[in-house]
Amino acid sequence: MSQPAIHQSSVHNGLLAALSSQDWSQLEPHLEMVELPFDQTVHTAGGPVDAVFFVETGMLSIIVTLEDGSQVEAGIAGPEGLAGLPLIFGDSHSITDSRVQLEGTALRIEAASFRTAMDNSPTLRTLLFRYGLAFLSQVTQTAACNARHLIENRLARWLLTAHDRADADDFAMTHEFMAMMLGVNRPGVSIAAGMLSRAGLIRYARGRMTIIDRPGLEAATCECYHTVQHQYHRLLGPRPTAKAIP
Repeated sequence: MSQPAIHQSSVHNGLLAALSSQDWSQLEPHLEMVELPFDQTVHTAGGPVDAVFFVETGMLSIIVTLEDGSQVEAGIAGPEGLAGLPLIFGDSHSITDSRVQLEGTALRIEAASFRTAMDNSPTLRTLLFRYGLAFLSQVTQTAACNARHLIENRLARWLLTAHDRADADDFAMTHEFMAMMLGVNRPGVSIAAGMLSRAGLIRYARGRMTIIDRPGLEAATCECYHTVQHQYHRLLGPRPTAKAIP
């Protein structure tokens, strides 16, 4: 049984919403709405990229695994983008894990259909290449941030990034993931989270993070949060957030 048609006006993903009607008509018949449960891995480092996930709600972490088994978050993909970036640049294998950090939904398309649509449309290729540049700007800024800025500033940056993509001020968050995301040990996470908590900006208990004072958190972050926002806006226009989703 064929699935119901998806109307472009109903999508939350920024890339899909920005498509011309002609480009949308090439992708739409091949899109399938799927759930993104917390902690699901949709792509594995070294494995095939057999599909692209245009994130509708929630957030995926793009994770690098080192030889000793330790992991560090290199970037994120939310409703502004997709998981499956290698396919845009002609590769069919992933060099990272793509893991769901905030549960949500995505519109999934098989790799072959995605490649065909890209081959047939210069305008689609241009949009996706610009997204690739925006994602690269995020990854490079994150690398600089992790190398030079204080842990509490980096944590504030990441919490703002997650809050932009969450559907509430409260969301699941573990010490283990925060340590991986920041590239530090758990005691370092506890110290940074404690500083933000004592300042009245967040509350963290039993694996749940609550944003209490968003403006205060923006004041506590480094310039990297706003730099990444600016680059996405420059390359792709305003970024969709969960706050704008009914």
